[in-house]
Amino acid sequence: MSANSNLSPFSSSSTVSKNSSFPLNSPLKPLFSLFPKALPNSSFFHSHKSQLTISCKNPISDLFSTNRTDPKDEIVSSFSDDDDKPREECGVVGIFGDPEASRLCYLALHALQHRGQEGAGIVAVNNNVLQSVTGVGLVSEVFNESKLDQLPGEMAIGHVRYSTAGSSMLKNVQPLVAGYRFGSVGVAHNGNLVNYRALRAMLEDNGSIFNTSSDTEVVLHLIAISKSRPFFLRIIDACEKLEGAYSMVFVTGDKLVAVRDPFGFRPLVMGRRSNGALVFASETCALDLIEAKYEREVYPGEVLVVDKTDGVQSLCLMPHPEPKQCIFEHIYFALPNSVVFGHSVYESRRVFGEILATVAPVGGDVVIAVPDSGVVAALGYAAKAGMPFQQGLIRSHYVGRTFIEPSQKIRDLGVKLKLLPVRGVLEGKRVVVVDDSIVRGTTSLKIVRLIKEAGAKEVHMRIASPPMIGSCYYGVDTPSSEELISNKMSVEEIRQLIGCDSLAFLPFDSLKKMLGTDSPKFCYACFSGNYPVPVMPSEVKAKGVGDSMHDGLSGPLHSIDGGRIKGPPEKEIDRLHQQTKI
Repeated sequence: MSANSNLSPFSSSSTVSKNSSFPLNSPLKPLFSLFPKALPNSSFFHSHKSQLTISCKNPISDLFSTNRTDPKDEIVSSFSDDDDKPREECGVVGIFGDPEASRLCYLALHALQHRGQEGAGIVAVNNNVLQSVTGVGLVSEVFNESKLDQLPGEMAIGHVRYSTAGSSMLKNVQPLVAGYRFGSVGVAHNGNLVNYRALRAMLEDNGSIFNTSSDTEVVLHLIAISKSRPFFLRIIDACEKLEGAYSMVFVTGDKLVAVRDPFGFRPLVMGRRSNGALVFASETCALDLIEAKYEREVYPGEVLVVDKTDGVQSLCLMPHPEPKQCIFEHIYFALPNSVVFGHSVYESRRVFGEILATVAPVGGDVVIAVPDSGVVAALGYAAKAGMPFQQGLIRSHYVGRTFIEPSQKIRDLGVKLKLLPVRGVLEGKRVVVVDDSIVRGTTSLKIVRLIKEAGAKEVHMRIASPPMIGSCYYGVDTPSSEELISNKMSVEEIRQLIGCDSLAFLPFDSLKKMLGTDSPKFCYACFSGNYPVPVMPSEVKAKGVGDSMHDGLSGPLHSIDGGRIKGPPEKEIDRLHQQTKI
């Protein structure tokens, strides 16, 4: 990623507020040029008004009553429900105007499967009726031909979900659908609301009854109690009460609505198929699979409303500060073939590896990656360092989570079940191993041990991100800060713990320097502990040790040593290595 690359959807002089239109002199293609007055190949625009209106010329403040009460003034207590942690990394898709909408949605969810593997769902609209199919498991496990036959219509939204163990209940699988006095609405949400508990407490005090433990259900209740008309203004009314990260797609009987929070934490892109059908998705890889041409991002703080009568309307949700896009999308979450925040993920990761080779060189014979997320950074490292890249670890893609674990011995073998060393590549070699991040350190410890058991003479770990010291509250499921190893140990202590010969992280300053003038537009809370949206400790709880089952490849430190590190690092390191020896 070059220093002068423009990762933001706005130029530096752009300003978006509820009293102004989106800048038509933006370096990106203006919105009205993306949706011409006539889409000749689109059946759903035929014989209807299809002119795009930039409704921000009529600011949202003119559409709302001015006597609304700030929800924070109505909060009397915070909600404390520890049964579920609605902080997931998920994927969403929305399709408008294609007779095969649900099947295209199904394919797009396959492309987004990496963003969530524990639940999937699709809601389709046919004759103004919302029909839903959801289930626990992979997309291919939830849907089949007969289930897709139950989802006719030209409009659909879909969702893939990741959750911690104990919260993968069917009732929490999205999209969520609810009826209210003017019809039904479905919603799919990627992100996390940091004021979820306060809002839920307020709603429950006013008589709302919740069916799930998902923060997304709060949005549906806020829509239901809104007095605004028409319907999309209810969505805007609800979103103005939300704090945190949300990229959402909604469907009603006749409209599809896409919304992105004012900070733009989570990605949401827009594309169009050759027949004029509009597609919204978390990543461009979903557009590629269903042959939709990428048009642009949904802007931070933007609401896009699509229907047959008015075409596409763009509304400014609210004044927003500088974007705070999640840097981890480029480090880990997104697929390498995606364009996220306006830039190639592949190119970003390649440059991360090049920087590591420059700032943390080491003598070695071969560079290998921890598959799959470390591969592109490893390629960049090898090219810059002038060392050969080889496939020293082979990942099995046919192994699921091993929830039935009769003993610690079997659990520890899980790493060998998922990652197989190539002895011919590793034996007698000085090996440089590139990975995307270190969270608890458990995975790295086992990988280093695996490589050394395969005969490596030296193992040098290079991590293509800075040390992670803070939990994420904006849509990424991370351990609590106390469980993050870089928040408790120095780099040298971590090196001793995982047993490698050298260890280096991507320097934080180098990362920001690489981003150049776009650096302030990213969120680095997991590396700095500085949160763009303040988080009250009583409001949200990051996932802690033991919240999720693990498979031997990843998991809490206490699964290895029976407890947290309590004594001097060198003593704990000796004890850990002794107890984890296979």
